[in-house]
Amino acid sequence: MNRTTQLPDRRTVRDRKGAATAAPPPPRTAPRRRPTSQQWAAWGFLAPVTLYLILFYAYPLYRNVDLSLRNYTVRSFVQGDAPFTGLENYLTVFDDPTFAPALMHTVVFTVVSLVFQYAIGLALAVFFTQHFRLSATLRALFLVPWLLPLIVSASTWSWMLNSDSGVVNAALHAVGIDAVNWLTSPSWSLTSVILANVWIGVPFNLVVLYSGLQSIPASLYEAAALDGANAWQRFWRITFPLLRPVSAITLLLGLVYTLKVFDIIWIMTKGGPADSSTTFATWSYQLGFGNLLPAFGPGAAVGNLLVVAALVFGLVYLRVQRKQYAS
Repeated sequence: MNRTTQLPDRRTVRDRKGAATAAPPPPRTAPRRRPTSQQWAAWGFLAPVTLYLILFYAYPLYRNVDLSLRNYTVRSFVQGDAPFTGLENYLTVFDDPTFAPALMHTVVFTVVSLVFQYAIGLALAVFFTQHFRLSATLRALFLVPWLLPLIVSASTWSWMLNSDSGVVNAALHAVGIDAVNWLTSPSWSLTSVILANVWIGVPFNLVVLYSGLQSIPASLYEAAALDGANAWQRFWRITFPLLRPVSAITLLLGLVYTLKVFDIIWIMTKGGPADSSTTFATWSYQLGFGNLLPAFGPGAAVGNLLVVAALVFGLVYLRVQRKQYAS
């Protein structure tokens, strides 16, 4: 009676010398894991944010790009049969005589606003680190311009800078200075809207920079004082370098906000007189909605230029931050 011996299911292979060796077993595929409850919870929390970004950011941006690449009229805007024109709307914007003044006003408005907002906000933040009496109350009062609706702030500044009944001209007249046409003079209109925007933006810089100052150890200032450093040296050698990351994000957020400022300029001057305070934000609105025959395509093209500018500065910020962390 023959008996068979059960051998393991392995095939033998021979090496170069002819010796028999066992072949390695085939790799086992790991079973597919099902999502855990924590993963489902993570996707559940992520879904509303993703939906919000798609509906209120991605889709409007797509529609704005589509508007800038087609010849939309009121009829075609409703019916959706606007012909594709490529970059023709952008060329129309670049050839427009308003482009150069609007670009210059946008740059001046943004740079001057950022410089004064940051400088005044930093000075106030350093001042309030002294923790004197009523410092908390004064900080709360400085937040008022930031908390007010923009239409209220802009209307208040329009009344204050009124040529006939404004309190600013009344104060100038009291000290013997002639009245200034703040809102109706091409020489002063841009300055007027910059003053209002600086006043509104200082509280934001104050809050963020003051929070950043709280993270700097007091022992560094004590050691510098023992070494004989004065107040300016302590600020320039300790405060300013350690506050650089907070300053970078403050300036970036201020830049993005200032580029798209529309309410203040439109309420105070409507971009005038004679386009003396027109920026890309107000010009885009004028092209799209300020005429009887709206130019939706060029208006969207101007708006996309602002988006590209903000995106470029955002990428520069990310690159600088990456280099700092790498070093």
